[in-house]
Amino acid sequence: MSEKAILLVEDNPDDEALTLHALGSNNIYNKVVVARDGVEALDYLHCRNAYAGRNPRDLPSVVLLDLNLPKVDGLEVLRDIRSTEHMKLLPVVILTSSSEDEDKLKGYMLGANSYVRKPVDFDEFVRAAGQLGLYWLLLNETPPA
Repeated sequence: MSEKAILLVEDNPDDEALTLHALGSNNIYNKVVVARDGVEALDYLHCRNAYAGRNPRDLPSVVLLDLNLPKVDGLEVLRDIRSTEHMKLLPVVILTSSSEDEDKLKGYMLGANSYVRKPVDFDEFVRAAGQLGLYWLLLNETPPA
C-alpha cells in the first residue's frame, strides 16, 4: 500500500457526496476511489476492465462498503474480498442505512471489521465519517505485508 487510499463503495450520489464532504470536513484528504456498484468495486480490487493497469497489491487502506448495491450486493463483495488470498486482511467497514440484525450478523460472519449505520442527521454523519477515517487511516495498524 503506497498511499493510504479509501475505497468508497456507494451507489447513492447524495450519500457519496455527503461522505466525501464529511471526510474533508474532518481534514481527511486521502485519495478516495468511488465504486458505484458491486461490480465496479470488484473490478477495482481485482484490477479488471477500467482498472486493468492498476497494481493488484496496491490495496486501499480501508473499504467503506454499502450493502444495498446494484449488480452485486455488498455482502457478495465482502465474500469475494475474504476469499481472495491477498485481500483477506483488508479492513472492510460496512457503512449502510440498514439496521437489520440479519444484515449485521451476515456482515460480521463474512468478516467485516466493523458495521456502522449511516446516521440520518447531517452533523452526526459528518462526525461518524470523520471518526471512521481517523481511526482506520491514522490509529489502526495494518498487518505486515
